[in-house]
Amino acid sequence: MKWILSISLVWVSLVSMGQHSHSTWDALLKKHVSSKGVVDYAGFKKDEKVLDGYLAHLSQREPQASASNDEQLAYWINAYNAFTIKLVLTHLDKKLTSIKDIGSKFQVPFVNTPWDVKFIKIAGKEMDLNAIEHGIIRKKFDDPRIHFALVCAAVSCPPLRAEAFVAKQLDKQLDDQGIRFLNDPTKNLVKSDKAVVSKLFTWYGGDFKNTMNWINKYSKIQITSKTKITYMDYNWALNGSY
Repeated sequence: MKWILSISLVWVSLVSMGQHSHSTWDALLKKHVSSKGVVDYAGFKKDEKVLDGYLAHLSQREPQASASNDEQLAYWINAYNAFTIKLVLTHLDKKLTSIKDIGSKFQVPFVNTPWDVKFIKIAGKEMDLNAIEHGIIRKKFDDPRIHFALVCAAVSCPPLRAEAFVAKQLDKQLDDQGIRFLNDPTKNLVKSDKAVVSKLFTWYGGDFKNTMNWINKYSKIQITSKTKITYMDYNWALNGSY
């Protein structure tokens, strides 16, 4: 209770000053996400009211245009990841095995995918996860590294970072996400003669433009134009347990 109360007091204080605080989200991530990005959804479920308080903070405080690009981007990445956790928690009682079950196996009216579920309200506007990723982040911020940071609750996604993204550390955090992602052989298997990489690089080829350059930027093993690049099957199983 003391932990929850102290976080709540910080959150209320910062909201009253009109600032964004991601301290609540940071504490939840440190508590419920492993160093490898494995999510303890049962733990998140126990702290769902705390998560809801953070989501309410996000909903009431959309970044202003005067905020720095890093502050805005950190806000939207955290929002995407936090609302994704909330979406999974909402369906845990249905024996969820994959986020893709939402909107298909567990039918949501007029919705085909979990990313089309309009359960998010920010500054009075209803939106879905697609709106955050494609309508805001990819549209406004020309930085392919966001694909190493946005986590769609699947095993093949980049690891969920066990800390919140913050403006002052954002560049370093995004680079670190790239390093972790490219050097995880379960997500990208890079060898000098052959690289079997995540389908993120082909799905978002227009963002990355040159896959070889991005591999060499973060991978410990470098490749050349002669290296054969293929793509792994995407594992949509839930990136944690409950």
